[in-house]
Amino acid sequence: MQRREIKGKLDASGKRFAVVVSRFNEFISKELLGGALDCLERHRAADVDIVWVPGSFEIAPVARTLAESKRYDAIIALGAVIRGETPHFDYVAGVTAKGIAKVFYQTGIPTIFGVITADTVDQAIDRAGTKSGNKGWNAALAAIELVDLKAQL
Repeated sequence: MQRREIKGKLDASGKRFAVVVSRFNEFISKELLGGALDCLERHRAADVDIVWVPGSFEIAPVARTLAESKRYDAIIALGAVIRGETPHFDYVAGVTAKGIAKVFYQTGIPTIFGVITADTVDQAIDRAGTKSGNKGWNAALAAIELVDLKAQL
């Protein structure tokens, strides 16, 4: 039996990335963006375009436009949806997650879900760089890995 294992390498040399960032809850989004940019720089990304949108709901349509342009090797979606006292959270979080996944499935361009969904502001802060690491960094790392994996396949 012959066995082959394929893994994406963490090298972004010569690769182009777009980062779509929500302005809503910007105090969290800025931290996520900082983590993502740090990761992309440390892994030698060639180019990074940052596109700001009003809220997380608008991330997926803009990500799709960017993916369809064929100018990017991957799209990274960043934002924060924090639960409030109404069901608004459930609608926005669900539609955002499905929309971002749909961009990836329909275009073939790795589109990474780096949108924090949290019950409280403190949870969001923890996931944007304090106790739980920086989810923006994690999203960028996943994008780098998937770009290389896609090239190998």
